[in-house]
Amino acid sequence: MRNLWIFLSRYNAFFFFIIFFTVGLVLTIRNNAYQRSVTFSSTNEIVGTAYKRLNVIKRYLNLTQVNDSLAAENAQLKTQLLAIASIDSAQISTVKDTVNHQQYALIAAKVIKNSIALTNNIITINKGGKDGIAKDMAVISPIKGVVGFVQNVSENFATIRPLLNQETAISVVLKKDNAFGSLVWGDDNFDYRKAYVKEIPNHYKVKVGDTIITSGSGGFPRGIEVGKVTNTRVSTGDSFMTLEIALFNNFSTLQFVYIVKDKFAEEVKSLQPEIKNER
Repeated sequence: MRNLWIFLSRYNAFFFFIIFFTVGLVLTIRNNAYQRSVTFSSTNEIVGTAYKRLNVIKRYLNLTQVNDSLAAENAQLKTQLLAIASIDSAQISTVKDTVNHQQYALIAAKVIKNSIALTNNIITINKGGKDGIAKDMAVISPIKGVVGFVQNVSENFATIRPLLNQETAISVVLKKDNAFGSLVWGDDNFDYRKAYVKEIPNHYKVKVGDTIITSGSGGFPRGIEVGKVTNTRVSTGDSFMTLEIALFNNFSTLQFVYIVKDKFAEEVKSLQPEIKNER
């Protein structure tokens, strides 16, 4: 207390100046219309600028939440598009509620870890078993292209074995004539922008620029565009050709993915042992 009294005594002139200056400023603004108008205008401008900058900061801090919300909304819209695309055009007039007849549903997830420089790359996402994610579910890109398959699942997270992994193979077809092939990556060329389609019969006429789409097998909805043919090469002494394609999906900038829930996946899977026994 003694030190505080000494401090106030030493700088009392300064404190009196601040007090009298403030009182004089208030009286001047209150009793003069022009000064009051100028002060209010300046104050409003300062406060408005401050709120504007604060709002920019708040929007920036909320970007993650906004992106998650948009990804979920896009997943719902894309689910509806898949449902419409899967309806038989001959029966479209009898289908009143496409949501109840849809085979696929999409779950939006954020990529929290990704690699593209390895021979067997892995992607980690922020959704897991509690969100309905299960092993072997197909994964697609929000814009165009395929991503891969769910590999391991915990309660809150999951890993994806992407196309950029030598153990991944995806069933695809040529869009123009439905020639089946197997989409793979690697094969001595580990460019994340390219992949290969193998086992295309040689009698099909394939041109550079032809589009490759998913066949509808392996949990992927049919018709998802994968890439365009950039090179064709016929294997010597073989009845099949290998196609080089440029992928539509850019794995280096992947931030969100959609996990595909196939309504009939378990039913199809249950038939596989029976098919093996018949062979």
